[in-house]
Amino acid sequence: MAKKIAKYDEADIQVLEGLDPVRKRPGMYIGSTDEKGLHHLVTEIVDNSIDEALAGYCTEIKVFIERDGSVSVSDNGRGIPTGIIPKEGKSAVEVVLTKLHAGGKFGNGGYKISGGLHGVGLSVVNALSEWLDVEVRQNGKLYKQTYNRGVPQRDLQEAGEASETGTKVTFFPDSDIFETLEFNYDTMKKRLRELAFLNKGLTISIEDKREDKARAETFYFEGGIICFVEQLNKGRECVFKDVVYIDAEHNEGEIEIALQYNDSYAENIFTYANNINTEEGGSHLDGFKNALTKVVNDYGRKLNLLKEDEKLTGEDVREGLTAVINVKLTDPQFEGQTKTKLGNSEMRTAVTKVVTEYFGTYLEEHPKEAKDLVSKSVLAQRARDAARNARDLTRRKSVLESTTLPGKLSDCSDHDPAHCEIYMVEGDSAGGTAKQGRDRRFQAILPLRGKILNVEKARLHRILENEEIKSMITAFGCGIHQDCDETKLRYNKIICMTDADVDGSHIRILLLTFFFRFMRPLLEHGHIYAAQPPLYKVARGKSEKYFYDDESLEEHLTANGRKGVDIQRYKGLGEMNADQLWETTMNPACRTLLQITMDDAYEADKIFSILMGEQPELRREFIEQNATLVKELDV
Repeated sequence: MAKKIAKYDEADIQVLEGLDPVRKRPGMYIGSTDEKGLHHLVTEIVDNSIDEALAGYCTEIKVFIERDGSVSVSDNGRGIPTGIIPKEGKSAVEVVLTKLHAGGKFGNGGYKISGGLHGVGLSVVNALSEWLDVEVRQNGKLYKQTYNRGVPQRDLQEAGEASETGTKVTFFPDSDIFETLEFNYDTMKKRLRELAFLNKGLTISIEDKREDKARAETFYFEGGIICFVEQLNKGRECVFKDVVYIDAEHNEGEIEIALQYNDSYAENIFTYANNINTEEGGSHLDGFKNALTKVVNDYGRKLNLLKEDEKLTGEDVREGLTAVINVKLTDPQFEGQTKTKLGNSEMRTAVTKVVTEYFGTYLEEHPKEAKDLVSKSVLAQRARDAARNARDLTRRKSVLESTTLPGKLSDCSDHDPAHCEIYMVEGDSAGGTAKQGRDRRFQAILPLRGKILNVEKARLHRILENEEIKSMITAFGCGIHQDCDETKLRYNKIICMTDADVDGSHIRILLLTFFFRFMRPLLEHGHIYAAQPPLYKVARGKSEKYFYDDESLEEHLTANGRKGVDIQRYKGLGEMNADQLWETTMNPACRTLLQITMDDAYEADKIFSILMGEQPELRREFIEQNATLVKELDV
């Protein structure tokens, strides 16, 4: 058959002008058009205000969720330039709002250091908004301009006098672009609080003006990332009384580090470059780790706490460490799967030099803290040696691997992880019911006997000696801690299925604490779920209905009457037979699963430390503050 050749010439080449590329392919500029992409619009505008703060001209940023659902961001910086750009024949405000890659970030005169990942902020927000209003206070005057879907409705105009300077941008996202137009106060609050930590002395406030959601908060941290570390270590006993703070200039910008050791067994390091959370680390993190390991080893030998041939590993010296690394540089290079890994090789050398010098001096000047740190690291080394054999079990990859699976695991017949899921079931009784009710093709069942060890209060060797934890590690197949390899995970979904009572909730939080501390990538990438078994069965004659919360039950009873109705309150999974458990909780066609995500690592770490740590008074405070959220409690 002859191959058909379609006509293809210069007439088929399309040139997208102005902001058309953004509306055509929004995902290329903001990542997605879901809730995450929606909130990225706010981040892009706030980043511009942060740039003014970094340059020394802005001290306050205000964010409002307006009554109509729009968002406004204002600052007291210098204001976007309002003069005419001769080459464009338009005001600088209009150029910045309608031209991609136009702004003060691309030359040498605007901003030496700038935040944001793409540097295309205002123009992209403008392109993806149904309407946008900009106000600039500058030279004693107020200027205004309005846009509809990126198109200016008139030239920039004077609109009165102004005693201060600054910029205010108000926008309403385009429903033709976004899947949702509902801004989430908590999502915005988390990012703004983070930015306040990273930019000491800057006041950032947020207010929700929507009638049914009205609330407001202001963030100001004089100590910046020192306050960040103090917040992270709240509720923990600290080896160092004070936070160690490093602030140094380098050829490309600034290196700022805050660190403090606590008595826990986990390391907790947050890294940032130009206010971007570099979740995948990068050169600044590598430089920090290398220097820290060298400094502690050198000082240990100096104190004769280490022999000449004895060497602490990086893992040993970072046990119980909480640190925030915040670097600013002129030309950041981001790489990695999600573009959140810093690639600038010069930062590795710069951070190594700074940490070696400053932290080495700190240990010299604080001999007690230095000795405590080396002793803690030596204990960590001994515990690591004791755990080596147990850890080797998690690394076994041999022809006998299938025989090493835990005996109580009822595995599924499908061996493609993408299709498989495993239920972590509380107790042998519920486990037996789940085994009978499951679909053996893709659903595996692992019964857990009692409550697993609280990993927040235990060293690694004790954790790896716990039978229930060993069973989970072996069943999942992906290893733990720095050996956790998501590609070797045997199940795409790991589902915690516990009773709907206090003990069930406690077992679930123990499991989540283990995942957070030792298998964090599984949480980060959406592999962890909580099953949602029904709370009630309502029977009327031969008809049966299941309800998962009090509200839906009450609505049903109100609409259909209470006479002749038998209501059963399920206290545990064991009260259901196999068919009921399948239909209500395990059948993918009708079940409800709650995906556990980790959008805010700072908040997650704080909550796990409060709930599972050594400070009962903080747990009591948390319970008192949140007791009203519990509608019914089974004891």
